[in-house]
Amino acid sequence: MMDVTEAVATAKEHVATLFADEEITEIGLEEVQFDADSAEWWVTIGFKRPWNRPIMDVNVLTQRALFRAYKQVRISDADGRIVSLVDRILTDH
Repeated sequence: MMDVTEAVATAKEHVATLFADEEITEIGLEEVQFDADSAEWWVTIGFKRPWNRPIMDVNVLTQRALFRAYKQVRISDADGRIVSLVDRILTDH
C-alpha cells in the first residue's frame, strides 16, 4: 500500500520519464485523490513543453498565452503499478 507522498512521487517520475525526449519543464502536482472503489491513486501532473513557452512577436507586440499540459496518472495502490496515463482537462470554475 502507498501513501499520498509515494503516489505523487511515482506519478511525477513516470511523467518525467515518459516525456523526457520532449524536454518538459515545470513538472508539478495539480491534483491527487484516492479512489477506494478501484484502489487506485489518481494523480494529475502538470508541465510545460518547449513549444508552449511564450514567444514575443516584435511586430505585433503580443505574447502567446502560456499553456500547461495535464496528465492524470492512475496508480495501483496494491503494487504501485501504473494503470494508465491520460489527458486531464482542467476547467475554471
